[in-house]
Amino acid sequence: MDIKFRAALSTDIVRIVNMSHSCSSDYVWQLDIDKNASEINVILREVRLPRSIQVQYPRDYLSLADEWKNTAHTLLALDGGTPVGYVRFREQKTAESLWIIDLVVATKARQKGVATALIRYIENWAIERKNRQIFIEMSSKNHPAIKLAKKTGFEFSGYNDHYYATQDIALFFGKLLK
Repeated sequence: MDIKFRAALSTDIVRIVNMSHSCSSDYVWQLDIDKNASEINVILREVRLPRSIQVQYPRDYLSLADEWKNTAHTLLALDGGTPVGYVRFREQKTAESLWIIDLVVATKARQKGVATALIRYIENWAIERKNRQIFIEMSSKNHPAIKLAKKTGFEFSGYNDHYYATQDIALFFGKLLK
């Protein structure tokens, strides 16, 4: 694939919304919390499922058309002029950080380096803008995204067990930029 990048336009929203936002997973990260008077112990562990599940996207991606311009930057990955993926991200200048909030690759383009290319592009963009760190969030059920985060040098940095409206656990991975 010959991937090119550009900012999303309002005319791209229909294509973005029509991409499959779900994925298949054979693993989930299970959260166990043990609370007592003097400490809280949290264990997150990877658990193999008895069969593959279809993981639904934890956000209402259909509302993207209403919020795409106001809440975040949206960058498209194109192959031959056709959108094959996108990433939405927010920059937090006070913390000198960038948060990847959505990362979606079209089904036919998955496992071909599109997501990695999007992350690398965003990392370079963040460095040029003098950000010190980058974070990515995902559902604990999205094993492909967790593997991608680890593969691209992100480290586990936290969780929120009621982050999404779906009540899915959000996992956060971070990376210091050079």
